[in-house]
Amino acid sequence: MSTESGEAKSVDSVAGNVALITLGCARNEVDSEELAGTLAGRGWQVTDSAAADVVLVNTCGFIDSAKKDSIDTLLAASDAGKRVVAVGCLAERYGQQLAEALPEANAILGFDSYATIDERLADVLAGRPIASHQPTDRRTLLPISPSQRAHAADEVAIPGHRWGPTIARQRLDRSPVGYLKLASGCDRRCTFCAIPSFRGAFVSRPPSDVVAEAEWLAASGVRELVLVSENSTSYGKDLGDLRALESLLPRLAAIDGLEWIRVSYLQPAELRPSLLQALATTDGVVPYFDLSFQHASATILRRMKRFGSTDSFLELLQRVRDLAPTAGARSNVIVGFPGETEQDVAELERFLSLARLDVVGVFGYSDEDGTEAQGLDGKHDADEIAARVEQVSALTQELMDQRAEDRIGETVEVIVEGHLADDEGSGNMQCRAAHQAPETDGALTLIGNVDDLRPGQLVRALVTANEGADLRAEYIDGSAR
Repeated sequence: MSTESGEAKSVDSVAGNVALITLGCARNEVDSEELAGTLAGRGWQVTDSAAADVVLVNTCGFIDSAKKDSIDTLLAASDAGKRVVAVGCLAERYGQQLAEALPEANAILGFDSYATIDERLADVLAGRPIASHQPTDRRTLLPISPSQRAHAADEVAIPGHRWGPTIARQRLDRSPVGYLKLASGCDRRCTFCAIPSFRGAFVSRPPSDVVAEAEWLAASGVRELVLVSENSTSYGKDLGDLRALESLLPRLAAIDGLEWIRVSYLQPAELRPSLLQALATTDGVVPYFDLSFQHASATILRRMKRFGSTDSFLELLQRVRDLAPTAGARSNVIVGFPGETEQDVAELERFLSLARLDVVGVFGYSDEDGTEAQGLDGKHDADEIAARVEQVSALTQELMDQRAEDRIGETVEVIVEGHLADDEGSGNMQCRAAHQAPETDGALTLIGNVDDLRPGQLVRALVTANEGADLRAEYIDGSAR
């Protein structure tokens, strides 16, 4: 994959110094690296905020707390005397409305501006006015027909849609972990979720492009490749190949330098047996199941326009563990959804108590603009939702602690991240086991003869203790690779 944009810089474009601040999910991390690559390829210097002429904030618009973090970050950069430009989901979703509420921002840009981001930043530096983004329902911008979808990806300037060997990307850190987009958008119609309206319909990347970018990431030092999308189990359906991911995983695992392949965000209803088999048993693919359960009450799941139940979810987890007994499994759940009864909460708790998940994120329901759930009856007040979040969170914390304790005595493979910053010079290393995804699933402290280990190495270790969901393990001498 080339790191050059291959496009001529506008004669009106004036390069400067730009800092990127990324909020939200790993998909935004990829978008920021593509923005950085485009800018660097057109003469801009990507730097830190202190040295920047303009700060580009890649915002998140997923839930209320993320929206607040995005606005606070924009205001902080403005207060520091910097020119500030908002991109990302919050900017795409609210556009002109955000501009009116946040005059401190010098520009609010949608996804369509990513291809010409250098010119828009040059406008900011020159003081030229920029019309704020006008939001559009992006589900209407791509054809539904699979036969047309492959060509549409080249014609729609949405992050993750401008794919191919000439896409710019510049890594923004030296981490041994790299994220790669399998697809963009989502065709599901969950009643609580607004993401399809601003990320668009589901579009898979061609497998050859995925492999090419994975090779580029491996050459840049990546050892753990994390595949991200809004719905990874749908990969290939718009290309006419429902088994595209099963075919792709061995190709990625064979790339020189890549040791772990991790797939994020799996829809339980789409986890067909052949894909489950591939995820659980392919050499080089970590047996890790990031399953989007959201709830376990069949009644609430139907109101969410989702599928499943406690029994079907438990059966799926059992099939996972039949193939990979020590597989990692995590999920998020929503409590306080409109119409949720105490019996529904009890059913969710029954599922969680039996599921033995390594990590569970608990979120309280909140209305999202333009979603079907916004108009549902049976709404709960904020205090009741907060109480249910506290109740289910207390249970999940206890269950996660138990699950971590169950792993004591396991021999695990871990990736080294670096020395612990606050361990009083002990020399212990911060690592993650295969069942722990970056930044979301806890960590592992590695003890023993670890002084010579380096970030990115894979080692084997014996789990000896846990502290909550975090683990402590003894390095097995000579196992590093």
